[in-house]
Amino acid sequence: MEKIFTSFKLKNVEIRNRICVPPMVTRFSEPDTGIVELGTIEHYRKIAKGLPGLIIQEATCVNKNGRLMDRQLGIWNDTQMEGLKKIVDAVHAEGCAIFVQLHHAGVVGINEQPLCPSKYSYALPDGNIRIGNEMTLAEISEIQTDFVESGVRAFKAGYDGIELHGCHEYLICQFLNKKVNTRNDEYGKYPEKFVMEIMKRIRERTSPDFVIGIRLGGFESTLKDAIQNAVKLEQGGIDFIDVSYGFSKEQESFVPANYSFIDIIYAAKMIKKSVQIPVFAANGIVSPEMAEDILTKTEVDMVDVGRGFIVNSNWMKDAIDKKDTGKCLHCKMCKLFVEPDKCPGKIVFEKNKK
Repeated sequence: MEKIFTSFKLKNVEIRNRICVPPMVTRFSEPDTGIVELGTIEHYRKIAKGLPGLIIQEATCVNKNGRLMDRQLGIWNDTQMEGLKKIVDAVHAEGCAIFVQLHHAGVVGINEQPLCPSKYSYALPDGNIRIGNEMTLAEISEIQTDFVESGVRAFKAGYDGIELHGCHEYLICQFLNKKVNTRNDEYGKYPEKFVMEIMKRIRERTSPDFVIGIRLGGFESTLKDAIQNAVKLEQGGIDFIDVSYGFSKEQESFVPANYSFIDIIYAAKMIKKSVQIPVFAANGIVSPEMAEDILTKTEVDMVDVGRGFIVNSNWMKDAIDKKDTGKCLHCKMCKLFVEPDKCPGKIVFEKNKK
């Protein structure tokens, strides 16, 4: 049997195959509230029907001041719980496991006075500069508590686990990148301390079986640093590592000449060689054949297929049935964020099916 179709257990969570739909922000929440809309629920229900092994719900913010945008999903207060439970129930009804990604943007968020481990100048896409304010110890403790309380809410809502967002330039990533985090205290000397303390406190208030993983930068800021971060987090009790790009402006990526895949897949392979826990590989995985090739050659445990499920929500079902799964056309701005029904790849796929 091809590895892509094999099931496995992540702690006590049954995962029916090796395809994970990674977090992809939908912009479906109610403006400025973080509350789930009906469209959010139906979005995840539809994807779950397509038979992935695992869905990791989009970046869901732990603090209103840590958002990326005003329509981002939230898990910072109890009024958001009803909608989150409906997502969980919809996905579970289709036999799919679901984690939620806990997120705080830090210096790259929309807050006009953003927090950052150290004072840091961040260049926005429009050319303006945003200055991140160095967090005090009190602010560090407060944000850690926000993550912990959000983790407890996720547990109570019925999620099978959580993924701490430590990639894509966001706050945990900022702590783990030594070029961004230049503090002189313990949170600078031991940058993993910030997330380790969060993880420990969530574990104490949930269950030994509750899955706690992390999306981790593969070059934070070098591959050597990323491997060191992964090893320390495994020693601290993290349950899985989902490898992606970290703080892109402060990373040194690397891939050997003539390597079969891109740099971040190579990083996932090397991290997997260094830890015993499950590792996920991500980015640009466009076909079942490519997913199988990566699983076989890198020995990672799961692969993330995101855009494929936007083009074709039945991606894994079609892979099982040996049908065309469709192809992402790599639009400059993914239509998922604005008009998901007008995705060019989806339109081409639907046309070819007729």
